[in-house]
Amino acid sequence: MLVLRVVLAAILLGAAFGKLASGSASRAALRSYGLKRSETRMAAWAAVIALEVTLAVGVAIGIPGAAETAAGMLAVFAVALAVAISRGAAGQPCGCFGGGSRIGWASVARTLLLSAAFLSIPLLPDTRLAAQTWLEIGLAVALAGIAVLAVALLALAREVGELRLSIGPQAALSLEGEGPELGTVVRLPRLDTSDGLTLAVFTSRNCPLCELLRPALRLVGSDPAVQVQEFDEEEDAAAWDALEVPGSPYGIVLGPGGRVVAKGTFNTLLQLEGLLAGAREASLAAA
Repeated sequence: MLVLRVVLAAILLGAAFGKLASGSASRAALRSYGLKRSETRMAAWAAVIALEVTLAVGVAIGIPGAAETAAGMLAVFAVALAVAISRGAAGQPCGCFGGGSRIGWASVARTLLLSAAFLSIPLLPDTRLAAQTWLEIGLAVALAGIAVLAVALLALAREVGELRLSIGPQAALSLEGEGPELGTVVRLPRLDTSDGLTLAVFTSRNCPLCELLRPALRLVGSDPAVQVQEFDEEEDAAAWDALEVPGSPYGIVLGPGGRVVAKGTFNTLLQLEGLLAGAREASLAAA
């Protein structure tokens, strides 16, 4: 019974791993079951993965009811596959083990067979395990959990990257009459504008949004091609007045020689990146 539990638990973990690794492909496969909204597909995708991992751990360590629950889950999956086939979805992605598996009667039979295998676990004679065996099982489950979490982190990072690429940079708010005119030359203390781009960020001590955006400023400042310098409303009041800064947080991007190439109020990292993207385009156009 121990071998059967471990093998079936590994199959569930493999299914969860496949869904995580395929990311958007496995979520898109949920359209085959009538889930049209992306939010619904995301929620269903995450719930199924969490359920499969939880049941895999429960089956591996012999938690009462875990095998029966896994059998019921697979039976529901088999019904969903059969319904999808009846609606003409045969041959479409099923998302069972990732984005490559397909809906068909073979997948229904496979799912029912797995359900029966899980259901047979409680019917097999129970054998008591030595303490060392339990430790080995626990270690295996812990390692499997770490592997799943690592894959989930990588998949999440990739999805965030795809989302940022699909959204693209957002424009900062730049109004006429606020801040210095584009193309003018600005001289600010503590700034070396001899080369590259320089981002002058105007912040206030009583500005909660400025504090929230500080990690974004550190992220932008980690780029060796961009120099970032903050100017406080009280400590650098002269610079605020000279440049007619309307409020905080406000950014002015200076090109080589201190020429203003972009400016505007930003409230998010995307808007800050949009400010820098506009500055790079202006610098290339002027070159």
